[in-house]
Amino acid sequence: MDFTRDESQDAVAEVVVSLLERESARDAALWPIIAESGLLAVPLPERFGGDDMGLLEVSAMLTELATDAAQVPALATLAFGVLPLKAIGLPDALAEKVFPAVAEGAVLTAALHETGAPFTVKPETTAVSDGATVRVTGAKVAVPYADTARWILVPTDNGLAVVDGDAAGITRTASPTSDGVPEFSVRFDGVAIPAEQLLPGGLTELHRFALAGLGSVADGLLEGVVALTAEHVRTRQQFGRALAEFQAVAQQIADVYVVSRTLHAVALSAAWALFQEDPSAEHLERIDDDLDVLAYTVASELPAAMQQCHHLHGGLGVDITHPLHRYYSQAKDIARWLGGESFRLDRLGARCSSN
Repeated sequence: MDFTRDESQDAVAEVVVSLLERESARDAALWPIIAESGLLAVPLPERFGGDDMGLLEVSAMLTELATDAAQVPALATLAFGVLPLKAIGLPDALAEKVFPAVAEGAVLTAALHETGAPFTVKPETTAVSDGATVRVTGAKVAVPYADTARWILVPTDNGLAVVDGDAAGITRTASPTSDGVPEFSVRFDGVAIPAEQLLPGGLTELHRFALAGLGSVADGLLEGVVALTAEHVRTRQQFGRALAEFQAVAQQIADVYVVSRTLHAVALSAAWALFQEDPSAEHLERIDDDLDVLAYTVASELPAAMQQCHHLHGGLGVDITHPLHRYYSQAKDIARWLGGESFRLDRLGARCSSN
């Protein structure tokens, strides 16, 4: 397969690169600048002023942002929010509220996990109809940006609930993260939403786009840290020689490069499969196979590769003025969100045995 970026993907990537070259912020201060640049409109429907592009363009955006370890809610808003909502289909009234707000910088997020159940497939959170209202009750963990999200996508036993972030009955408890990105355990106590904000189904689409988005971010993080480490070993002198001239160092950076290219291929393959409009059972099975392989590859290989790069940096790896820690910390949180290596191996094994 030829996974070379087309013109639209290249254009999105170039805008991101140009923005990062122009702006010094790599945290929340960068978010309004991203919104002003028009990047958040890339996947939005044309009737809401968007470019109506899809997963591949969003993946290019997420990868380029991650290459510079930018800590902004692009993954949560676009891959956990906009893309699944577009795939599921929103009622017009809800679409008219959500999509224009995203273009202006509104944050979306998704409550993907329950206690002991990453990417839970059988949510214990309930959604009970009460006339024109639905009441959502349950607990979720590891919800990024839950404090600033305008809407939270909440998987329930009756579909995907689009919950207003400022609705009454929501309790947020901050949880620690490696990269400092806001993350919360969230309790919903009979939170009322309009009936049209409970979307039938939707969990499969949410999980697929979330995994593809996480893969794109992981791809960018590893690409960025390999470039950072390669430059370090090329220029760092030890015993009168560049580190890269030592055979052991050259072998280690080569090993990390191989992992980076492998992850890149796996991430692109999964995104390409999900992008294709093929409703056949065979293709849907291929999508889920590719995404499970991607999730396992990220959970098992990304933290180890980051650790190797940390080792090659020596003492600089713990200097907070050096950018390495931004890559490493994001990688650890991504692996945790995925459930870790053992969890992903079990899921992959279950899929293989069922086939």
